[in-house]
Amino acid sequence: MSDPATIAFYETNAPRYTLGFGLAPSRHLDAFLDRLVPSARVLELGCGGGQDSSRIAGRGFDLDATDGTLAMVRKANERFDVGARLLRFHELDADAEYIAVWAHACLLHVARADLPSVLASIHRALRPGGWHFANFKLGDGEGRDLLGRLHNLPDAGWLEEVYRAAGFMIVASEIYAGKAADGTQRDWMALTVQRPSE
Repeated sequence: MSDPATIAFYETNAPRYTLGFGLAPSRHLDAFLDRLVPSARVLELGCGGGQDSSRIAGRGFDLDATDGTLAMVRKANERFDVGARLLRFHELDADAEYIAVWAHACLLHVARADLPSVLASIHRALRPGGWHFANFKLGDGEGRDLLGRLHNLPDAGWLEEVYRAAGFMIVASEIYAGKAADGTQRDWMALTVQRPSE
């Protein structure tokens, strides 16, 4: 995420945002973790207030929690002491380091033009056979929400095509209704994908 307005929103609103949202782990998290071998190395992108980070670490996985805004990193470490660090999506340069990459409600802020390169970096960061989860607000074109945050707002077909082009196998997908932080209601899509074994 490199959109200045989106970063500024999270830097400014981190204390209020982490109290009002994300007090419980994602409902998709445990099912995703169940796919992994014990003690697997897991990269979390966009850790926010750290609630998913805490669950991942609590289940015994080797967690690398990251977020693109320093205020969110601080909040995650204040709340859960998960060792979160600052990392923006374009800075990911790991090579076959992780068994899984968890990216709950964060890649939706990547500009459409940048999403293919971000997914390529995630693919490269995974070991062969590794797993990746992300969810996106669905829509019909990139834009900003009522809070000024950038969203890529893909349709389901475009999103699946971009993931396949990055080399992923789509293992599971779910479209579900969700309420965003700006109060709007829209459909979301959750994707569980895998880097093929070599």
